[in-house]
Amino acid sequence: MKKPIILAVDDDPQVLRAVARDLRNQYGKEYRIISTTSANEALASLTELKNKNETIALFLSDQRMPEMLGVQFLQQAKELFPQAKRILLTAYSDTEAAIRAINEVQLDYYLMKPWDPPEEKLFPALNDQLEEWQSKHIPVFHGIRMVGYQWSPRSHQIKDFLSGNLIPYQWLDIESDVSASELILLNKIETKDLPAVFFEDGSFLLNPDLAAVGEKTGMQSKASKTMYDVTIIGAGPAGLAAAVYGGSEGLNTALIEKRAPGGQAGTSSRIENYLGFPNGLSGAELSRRAISQVTRFGVEFLSPQEVVDITIKDNYKIITLRDGSVLNTRSVIITTGVDYRALEATDVEKFTGAGIYYGASTTEAQACRNQDVYIVGGGNSAGQSAMYLSNFAARVFIVIRKKDLSSTMSQYLIDQINGTNNIHLVPETIVGQVLGNEKLEEICLENIVTKARQQAKAAALFIFIGAKPITDWIKLDIIKDDKGFIETGRDLLKYEAFKKSWKLQREPFLLETCNPGIFAAGDVRAGAMNRVASAVGERAMAIKFVHEYLAEN
Repeated sequence: MKKPIILAVDDDPQVLRAVARDLRNQYGKEYRIISTTSANEALASLTELKNKNETIALFLSDQRMPEMLGVQFLQQAKELFPQAKRILLTAYSDTEAAIRAINEVQLDYYLMKPWDPPEEKLFPALNDQLEEWQSKHIPVFHGIRMVGYQWSPRSHQIKDFLSGNLIPYQWLDIESDVSASELILLNKIETKDLPAVFFEDGSFLLNPDLAAVGEKTGMQSKASKTMYDVTIIGAGPAGLAAAVYGGSEGLNTALIEKRAPGGQAGTSSRIENYLGFPNGLSGAELSRRAISQVTRFGVEFLSPQEVVDITIKDNYKIITLRDGSVLNTRSVIITTGVDYRALEATDVEKFTGAGIYYGASTTEAQACRNQDVYIVGGGNSAGQSAMYLSNFAARVFIVIRKKDLSSTMSQYLIDQINGTNNIHLVPETIVGQVLGNEKLEEICLENIVTKARQQAKAAALFIFIGAKPITDWIKLDIIKDDKGFIETGRDLLKYEAFKKSWKLQREPFLLETCNPGIFAAGDVRAGAMNRVASAVGERAMAIKFVHEYLAEN
């Protein structure tokens, strides 16, 4: 944790050295001592300190300075750091001005020069002021701060990116947080340029894209090598596990992820049926542990970065990235997983990111405190989200087409939901329309049996329906089933197109696509079981087949 600051200003260098020495000797262990001979320089530094979210406990200023009087400096300093104590150093002839300043600028104390010995004439007065300051001081958040509008899709996108990548941040709503307004006014930022992301070094980005935020937080989006043994596209459970196995077995491995590690599982508030964790663990914790392993085994993790194309030349795979750069690799494992299907209801697109969210319940839960929220979907992700949101929302409603959850959700989650008083099931119902002005305000519920319709107020709508494979980006001739899932192994033999294109003597490996050396694992693969454990299990097989492919090539 950063130390609070004591800032001393005196235009006499000799006096300033003496006061700074005494302050460091007495308070250096608990406070950071900053000193300057220029009042203007001190004022200029306050903006930078404010942007860095530094804390100033006490200002100590000389009264007679050529650039401005000490009371003038303290008055201006108070505007940026109103909680800091303000003490004036005066000569005997300036005591009258100091007394007036007590009322005019709420001066906390004044001290006479000289202050020798400091043990008698300086420290007792400062001790009293610092003790009073400490009694009222609430430590500030140290880390990334984000200023924006709660119902801004862009703000939601960046919040979701930061939380998904396990980067701590503080959300400051421009409409309700005083400190947010202070930062905007201090830096002359126009509201049209929000959201603004402030970093610990005092710099900030206005309405940034995810790549800029990722770069600023130390993430890597550029490949550093000319060739990789295996490149894994997608850092969900299958991709993370494949990267761990590939790196641990000595393969030169790259892992590419466009948003955040963990995939859909990474957004789960609690995974309770994963082997080895009897008390369950969050998707974020699973992702954190996996990324630590990936890093330890030397895997190059490129994020945020997106693959837009794969081409093949002389058995080498050339991966084109969103920024136009390319990555060369000997083999590829596609683990892009699945995404939630879009809700087919009137005006959903209008409020997506402004009250309507696909997943993301952990990101937006705080905004739903003491309000009614709705979840569409009856799978485990929906159940986990309902349990998490029940800690914040007044009521959580789960809207499903079926009569109950028994055929789509694990029994342990059904039991938990039944035992939670503020979670309510809305069966045989769909959301037909959403309504609001700048954000979601109401939803229209339609019973599919009785055709009855009713409107209900909703602070948020979280969508967890279906499993749409993330394969639209693939331009390469890869065989998929009628739902877009990638076909692999012996299942390819039923396709006439495969028989015409496959020229090897052997059959494709179990997880191999119709293009030799390109594999698919996890939820994106046709016939895969949609469970974290099964996705992780497939990664070991994928790396085994990569070894066999590399050996024959």
